[in-house]
Amino acid sequence: MISIRTKWLRTKLTTSYVLALALILALYICSTSVVVLWHLRAQLHRHTVQDLETVEGLLFFGPDGRLQLNEEYHNHPESKSVQERFLEVLTPDGTLLYRNDRLGDRSLGGKPFAGEGEGGYSPRSASLSDGTSVFLISRLHILDGHPLIIRSAYSQEPIWDTIQQTMAMQLVCLVVVLGAASLAGYLFIKRALAPLEKMALRAQQISAERLHERIEIDDMGEISDLAHAFNKTLSRLEQSFDQIRRFTSDVSHELRTPLAAIRCIGEVSLQKNGSREEYSSVVSSMLEEIDHVTRLIDDLLMISKADESDLRLNASPIPVCDVSREATELISILAEEKDQSLSFEGDERAVVLGDRVLLRQALVNILDNAVKYSPQRSAISMNARCEGKNIFIEVADQGCGIPAEYREKVFERFYRVDKARTRDAGGTGLGLSIAKWAVHAHGGSISVNSNLNGGCTFQIQLPLHPDFNTLTGSTAPEMAAGKQIKSQARLSHVVDSPVLPSGGKG
Repeated sequence: MISIRTKWLRTKLTTSYVLALALILALYICSTSVVVLWHLRAQLHRHTVQDLETVEGLLFFGPDGRLQLNEEYHNHPESKSVQERFLEVLTPDGTLLYRNDRLGDRSLGGKPFAGEGEGGYSPRSASLSDGTSVFLISRLHILDGHPLIIRSAYSQEPIWDTIQQTMAMQLVCLVVVLGAASLAGYLFIKRALAPLEKMALRAQQISAERLHERIEIDDMGEISDLAHAFNKTLSRLEQSFDQIRRFTSDVSHELRTPLAAIRCIGEVSLQKNGSREEYSSVVSSMLEEIDHVTRLIDDLLMISKADESDLRLNASPIPVCDVSREATELISILAEEKDQSLSFEGDERAVVLGDRVLLRQALVNILDNAVKYSPQRSAISMNARCEGKNIFIEVADQGCGIPAEYREKVFERFYRVDKARTRDAGGTGLGLSIAKWAVHAHGGSISVNSNLNGGCTFQIQLPLHPDFNTLTGSTAPEMAAGKQIKSQARLSHVVDSPVLPSGGKG
């Protein structure tokens, strides 16, 4: 199939090349023919004028009053050239006075038209009575006080014969040149496309199991650039396949663990006769595992819809401090269990345009991550400050920190810096990934840095509301009840699910 397509491309390129060359050569042949025709007509005009002047010197009236040519002058070259032309002399009223033998009984246009010859030479194309095309020049001449109109003409057939011969020779040359150009062009194009055919064959051999292989790159100019681009595409595909495999493995692991726990708890409880309280405890444990599976599936569905651009932001002006306090209150219960202090401070004037539910979900996930990986009786702080046209929301904890080489990876799905940490810390391993998507959907960015005294600081940057200066004078309830504005995120479903901690990965 590749060979057939390559040959088709060669043929198409060769045909295009030959057609373009044929068009250029055809234009050249036409232009040269026009130039030759113009040159021959100019030469004919010059010779006819010279003949007309010669005729004026040879004409005379004989003793019988008839107009004649000087026969004694016939041996001169000028007289010979005159005899090869069509010659006719008339009076202004159309009376024929003289015709040479070459013209015979044919006429050079009949009676003179008004003003013929009075303005000097009058060149024009005409036809004899037998249809012969001629080039005609006439002029008024006074001979012995008698006005005469002298017409001298030359057949144009030799000119057209010359043009036809020239064009025939050029067409023969055109066929030869196009034949040679077709062969040379096909061979040249075949050689030029050989690297592409080699690349195509090599690409055909690369499968999902061999994405690590690459196309060999030679110094071939633009084709080398194509090979580089294709290799980069293969690298991205390989990375995507690795992420899919890792994601599938992580999801399988995350689902297998709670399902195995539910099965184990159920089998153990069936092997013994327990009391009502014991069965209530068993059911409670099973519900906890089911809750974990449910939250994992909900998070996966949200990420799947986000990847497919299947979510729409229900955007409205949001007071940042209000949504931050809501997130803090939701996480405060988890912080109290570990005797941690959770605080917030920020600029009460800050307003952003976004989806309140998604923005709160992102803050909850980051706070949940901070609570999980911070020690007992530690402090977690969140603050919001305005700088220029942006607002920065920072969440600082006192955990173990994250090495620099892992800071970008913590936002990947199911990624954990400490592989020894499993589900014991709780969560689904998708919290920071969802937070990153939610922030990006609002036109912002998210990053993480380790503090000098330990712990991490997650920073969210969001653009302030375009009318921030006018909205700062409004009350929070008024802004929250503002008209919904269509978001730049072109998605199709409104997120209205309840906000639940999704777990961390740091």
